[in-house]
Amino acid sequence: MSSPVTIAEIARSAGVGTATVDRVLNGRPGVNAETERKVLDAISALGAPAITRGRPRSQGNFKFAYVLPDGNSPFLDDLERHIAQTAGDFRHQHITEVTYRFSAEDPAHFALELSRVTDCDAIVLIAPDVPAIKLAINDHVRAGVHVATLFTDVAGSMRQAFIGADNRAAGRTAGLLLGRMANATQSTQLLLASQTTRLSGEIERRIGFVQVIEERFSDLSVVRLPDIPSDDEGACSALLSYLDSGIDVSRLSGLYCVGLASAGLARALKLAGLGQSVPLIAHDLTAAHQAMLIDASLAYVLHQDIHYCVLTAARVLRGLCENVRGVQSVVQPRVEILTAENLH
Repeated sequence: MSSPVTIAEIARSAGVGTATVDRVLNGRPGVNAETERKVLDAISALGAPAITRGRPRSQGNFKFAYVLPDGNSPFLDDLERHIAQTAGDFRHQHITEVTYRFSAEDPAHFALELSRVTDCDAIVLIAPDVPAIKLAINDHVRAGVHVATLFTDVAGSMRQAFIGADNRAAGRTAGLLLGRMANATQSTQLLLASQTTRLSGEIERRIGFVQVIEERFSDLSVVRLPDIPSDDEGACSALLSYLDSGIDVSRLSGLYCVGLASAGLARALKLAGLGQSVPLIAHDLTAAHQAMLIDASLAYVLHQDIHYCVLTAARVLRGLCENVRGVQSVVQPRVEILTAENLH
């Protein structure tokens, strides 16, 4: 007597993931007509699988794709290394990971590359929040590939989970810290530095920062430095040009770096003789930021637990692949305030 056909065998025959086969067998939405036809044709050719109750058992490793923007980002470089170093934890969860880096300078190109990521059960994604990428996410989900966004969301897409700290709350935290420090001085102006960005996380940080200043520090004003370059040298030159443009530097009480090039901004403050009087806040504890906290180039670093986020994204997606109820209910990481005194 031959062994009953398995869901994994049907998935291989149809060229889809096991989660897609499970959706078709159970009549759940989220599978497009062409993919459903492939699954049904495979079932007709191989036979229906034996139905088992409870959580399904994996017949092999799940394959998860981590898709990250490419470019000049120490945080994303650290994240890629961290994903690679977490391979042992992934193996214990029967997960094989592969990491892709695509240029995000052209979101349409990023969306095209994302759409070409195939042969995986799930995708963990950091991407610009633009319509083309939403469509690419939706196409993956309709094909049975589970998608979670990491650290920065793509709201309005069919992604099934977002893992990361509340970015608006992070921006509000930066505003609260700088606003309180400014109250002890006669300075009345805060600088907000960010690149031209389509990452919703950075946009949310900007919104939160301005919100809390308007709500709680009405005597302070926020000046946004337009289009700061993402490299340190360019950011340093841009800030120095602004400081030399005839503004009253005695009014400056703090600088919030939403995204990249914090080292360049810190260098500009130092060259302008403002390193001790204008505190700087940035995000993510990279090796450079740790050194900058110690030498007082940075007042604070706002951070979130990267290890927790990477593992939680994998756990949520594995649960979705296995149809585990409630797996999307996760505790999101807190915004941590790091100083030179509480580094671990």
